[in-house]
Amino acid sequence: MPHRPRKALIIGAGIAGPVAAILLRRAGIESAIYEAWPYSKGIGGGLQIAPNGMHVMDEIGLADELISRGSIAESFDFYSQEGQRLGSLNRDMARRFGQPAVNVCRATLNEMLIDKAWCACVSLYFDKRLIKIEDRGDQPVIAYFADGTTAEGDFLIGADGVHSITRRQVVPDGPKPFNTGLIGFGGFVPHAVLDGRAIGRHVETTFGQSGFFGYGYCSPDPKDGAMWWSTQPAHGMDAAMFRALDEQTLKQHLRGFHHGWHDPIPAIIEAAENIVVTDTLDVATLPTWSRKRSLLIGDAAHATSPHAGQGASLALEDAMRLARLMQEGQGLTATFQAFEAERRPRAEKIVAIARRNGNSKREFSATGAFIRNQMMKWLLPLGAKSMDFMYAYDARAA
Repeated sequence: MPHRPRKALIIGAGIAGPVAAILLRRAGIESAIYEAWPYSKGIGGGLQIAPNGMHVMDEIGLADELISRGSIAESFDFYSQEGQRLGSLNRDMARRFGQPAVNVCRATLNEMLIDKAWCACVSLYFDKRLIKIEDRGDQPVIAYFADGTTAEGDFLIGADGVHSITRRQVVPDGPKPFNTGLIGFGGFVPHAVLDGRAIGRHVETTFGQSGFFGYGYCSPDPKDGAMWWSTQPAHGMDAAMFRALDEQTLKQHLRGFHHGWHDPIPAIIEAAENIVVTDTLDVATLPTWSRKRSLLIGDAAHATSPHAGQGASLALEDAMRLARLMQEGQGLTATFQAFEAERRPRAEKIVAIARRNGNSKREFSATGAFIRNQMMKWLLPLGAKSMDFMYAYDARAA
């Protein structure tokens, strides 16, 4: 019989890390989570958990709370920058896939997952920046942190995102994150800003000749319960350069970029505060997701750009599938190989879709934008069916 591991060291307290810890605990494996950043609430923009991710949230008992603290998205509607409707995707998700798609503030989701992990008696440590992993076969795995402390366990899970330090240890000469040439702006505005446009439970998104804009409700809180985002060609700027600007200068940039776009986009930009700016990063396919007793999951293994809305849901799936495979009691090497063999084809297919979707948000000529918009009217109904494989997946039954 292979040795059954008793303790996991989990690097990263974002989405995949806490959920993996909760589910491993159910499998009889103790977990300790180490997060590089201080514990904080209120950081980040909005995101969507798709039905496939909601199945995992349901498994850990958080689906109803997420729905109550977020906002169900009944469709994704697309427009031209003049306001012409191009089509719609993702209608009637709850009936078709057993769970709805839910928009939520990232900070709210993170708070829910951290609280659930604490309730499951998972140990969490913040301000613990990984610098090295030591794995000598007959000894515990040792994680070394920048503050001089160490931690020991039977195996290690890297759930530390696109900038993963664990990835550098698992694949020392592997690919590094690269900038895709698109930059993201985003934040929240009060519900009242959208009162002039009866969007209901729809997410509305707009393709410009250059760039993309989206908005929708993500919380029942009328003060800041609507999320928005703008995706633009970077034109030689990166997020750090924009973050160095004051908010009025940022707003002036957004006003200029989206000048002439349909309502309520100008009003959203005027109401925006605490604007978040992020680079849109990608990571090339890794040669392996594991090394010895260390395994990568979530964005650390298969970082995806945001253009398919699946990053969080894929991370949730990974946590669920890893816990289920660990329950089978195989050796770590066999478990890690089985995990990668199962998860890699699906994850890489979705990553490729996200990359392709990002190309439609780059800069077009006026004629090119017109042709793209006309094609979208024809292709969206076909595309809706081709995306069903993402949402129909249930990690509990896979």
